[in-house]
Amino acid sequence: MNPPITLCALPQTPDAFRMQATRTLKQGSAPMFAGFLKDQRHVNGVDIACRVGGSGPGLLLLHGHPQTHVIWHKIAEQLAEHFTVVAADLRGYGDSSRPDADELHLSYSKREMARDNVDLMKALGFEQFSILAHDRGARVAHRLALDHPAAVQRMMLLDIAPTLAMYTQTNEAFARAYWHWFFLIRSAPLPETLIEANPEGYLRSVMGSRSAGLKPFTDEAFSEYRRCLQQPGSARGICEDYRASAGIDLEHDRADIAAHHHLGLPLRVLWGAEGTVGRCFDPLKEWQQVATNVTGQALPAGHYIAEEVPGLLLAEALAFLR
Repeated sequence: MNPPITLCALPQTPDAFRMQATRTLKQGSAPMFAGFLKDQRHVNGVDIACRVGGSGPGLLLLHGHPQTHVIWHKIAEQLAEHFTVVAADLRGYGDSSRPDADELHLSYSKREMARDNVDLMKALGFEQFSILAHDRGARVAHRLALDHPAAVQRMMLLDIAPTLAMYTQTNEAFARAYWHWFFLIRSAPLPETLIEANPEGYLRSVMGSRSAGLKPFTDEAFSEYRRCLQQPGSARGICEDYRASAGIDLEHDRADIAAHHHLGLPLRVLWGAEGTVGRCFDPLKEWQQVATNVTGQALPAGHYIAEEVPGLLLAEALAFLR
């Protein structure tokens, strides 16, 4: 394996960042998260699993559905040259706890999931940190920055528009592409039963139906996604995450809007030019409705930006988060 190129001396132009960052990505079949430690912390009443590596300011990485912290494996080591990287599994996912369901889905509200990760970073010694988050993790990050503004320094969110905007503007094109949003919120136990009957089939259907198919996912990464989804309680955790987003999370979002409570931190939003979010919504415009200091653009990718175009994402992250 070729040694990674040190990024400390990267030129400051975006094109130079992109060229250099792309060259630092691992080649071949090197192990994922080399130099990282596996950890688990009991916070906010649950066990949150994570990998920790690097040194410097804290950077929290949060994944989306139906995946785990492994989505960051193509860029984590390069980010760790500049940050103490904490790649966490959300509650209900990966190797983190899978709390029981409750009638109002409070256990999987983004407010509780945000508190998990604030407490995790405090347990690791970080009162303040930045965030890079995708999909469901980006929704958790949005809530985290609203509820704990003093904790978050800068934030980059991948391929989402605000949850309330996406639900209120749902049309046929979005519903067809994001069918799982409406399948997973059906009452238990129907979606759980169907997912548990064929976890790998569910993964292949959800992940493989996006613009890039299954090509972005290495065998090792996909095996981890499959292993975690096969664990007892995983289907429940996923469904409860989405049920919370269609209920209690919207109540919290509406309350913030009514109180004129907006994000004030530096926020960068990126979305896939080939993805559903960019086709069905105007992501930057929607974030400008709820944030006062936001920039963003599309990248030449679909939904799974960190695994489709890791070099471009690494360049963006280093330029914005450092």
